[in-house]
Amino acid sequence: MKLLWLDLNSSYAHSSLALPALHAQIADNASIKWEIVSATINENVGMVAGEVYRYHPDILAATAWLFNHEQLLHIISRVKALLPQCCIVLGGPEFLGDNEFFLHSNPFVSCVFRGEGEEVFPQWIAHHNERAEWKHIPGLCYLDSNGNYIDNGIARVLDFHHLTPPETSRFFNWSKPFVQLETTRGCFNTCAFCVSGGEKPVRTLSIEAIRKRLQIIHRHGIKNVRVLDRTFNYNTRRAKELLELFLEFAPDIRFHLEIHPALLSEELKEELKRLPEGLLHLEAGIQSLREPVLMQSRRMGKLSDALEGLKFLCSLSNMETHADLIAGLPLYHLSEIFEDIRVLAAYGAGEIQLESLKLLPGTEMRRRAAELGIQYSPFPPYEVLQTHEINVDELQTARQLSRLLDGFYNTPAWQNITRKLILDNEKFLHEFLEHLIQIGLIDQPMSLERRGFILYEFCKQHYPEYQLEASIAWIEAGMSLKKLPAERVKTKRQVPPEHWEVLYGEYRENLRLCFLPAGEEENRGYWFGFESEIQRIEPVFKARN
Repeated sequence: MKLLWLDLNSSYAHSSLALPALHAQIADNASIKWEIVSATINENVGMVAGEVYRYHPDILAATAWLFNHEQLLHIISRVKALLPQCCIVLGGPEFLGDNEFFLHSNPFVSCVFRGEGEEVFPQWIAHHNERAEWKHIPGLCYLDSNGNYIDNGIARVLDFHHLTPPETSRFFNWSKPFVQLETTRGCFNTCAFCVSGGEKPVRTLSIEAIRKRLQIIHRHGIKNVRVLDRTFNYNTRRAKELLELFLEFAPDIRFHLEIHPALLSEELKEELKRLPEGLLHLEAGIQSLREPVLMQSRRMGKLSDALEGLKFLCSLSNMETHADLIAGLPLYHLSEIFEDIRVLAAYGAGEIQLESLKLLPGTEMRRRAAELGIQYSPFPPYEVLQTHEINVDELQTARQLSRLLDGFYNTPAWQNITRKLILDNEKFLHEFLEHLIQIGLIDQPMSLERRGFILYEFCKQHYPEYQLEASIAWIEAGMSLKKLPAERVKTKRQVPPEHWEVLYGEYRENLRLCFLPAGEEENRGYWFGFESEIQRIEPVFKARN
């Protein structure tokens, strides 16, 4: 039997764990000949379908996500037309809800799995030609010979720790910039918008099991690990044990973690303070800074605790903390989103991610959409279109605001100046957003240089008191000293003053100096030193007099 896995990702930087996780459980089954076709959603669907066809598989399997759903259906429908006898089976988050409409609408799909597949997929493989046996396979949804919808519930792997690790599979992808390490299944939280909100019970791997898997990852030279644990700190004792384990792999590996800021114990705070710089990169789920919004979303934890915890995390100099907000949540107004961004900027969040709410299959919020007054797209990615609190135009503004944040605040070169403008000027975000819309660039890809140029010109016209800081940001980003944001910079035969205050680096005579006057006094300002020999574009020295 020939089984082909279609690995369809959003880009080649991403890789799904589904294939190695499933393959690892039945890798020793000699009756199965495995093949794989890898592609991205940006590739020609006809060419991908043609590549699948050339293998003539008996079974075609794939995982459906928000980002690949549409392209996946185009590909597999073509494969089915070319290979009518091919059995097509799908799984993934797209099938966590009711699948009757999907199966009736897409008859080329033989069946879909709801839930976790490591135990049930091998069962189905053994009986894929015995349709009468399908009714005994948990999590399987299909149409019987009479066209009746059969739903076998949801599959859960209760003995999570007994699974063969995906890292042992020959299909585990070691070529990506990072790997994912699943240490926990399920989530203690009950967020109504999240597919993990209903994943109970919470199941965990032992510290020793995680250590063994990290040793494999380390041997492959991987530098970044995304730990798949919905709430890393739900248990302080376990969180401390994990941090101690991560220290064993410092400084070779950096760990990305999701953390709940409302659940930070004083004990864990002390542990986080002591960690070496760069070991952790934290993503703090906050979603909104409004108590009614969080209560409606059924997110556990007090807002006051969450804000206190987030403020603490953002203050840590040894790690970076990102915070996220979700536009379109019930009771959440656009004006509040603008205000919340200013609060997060004041905390010093490393990134502020503003996403649009998506009503995912299987979530409580999707089931209650009408009750909550939410209108959403019936097709992936199921984006919210309007609520009682935020209309169509305002949601568009929120999407554009997200683009602004990604282009400026979330870009290290422009973050400090952007943060200062946000905090010092209540109307800056509104005005700068309107400016980007008016010049037609809000939805256009822009180079780092282009963004710096736009920010400088905007400051020069509307916030002249920040023009100097915009120029400093431009210089420190390594941009050209011959372009407009460096118009006041002096580069020829600059002689250091008798006295200056060194801000960073060490002055050496072989450094190439430039001088940026501050204010009207042409002899006072900022000095930058550049390496002449190694041609480094960023300054290595900064001082002021």
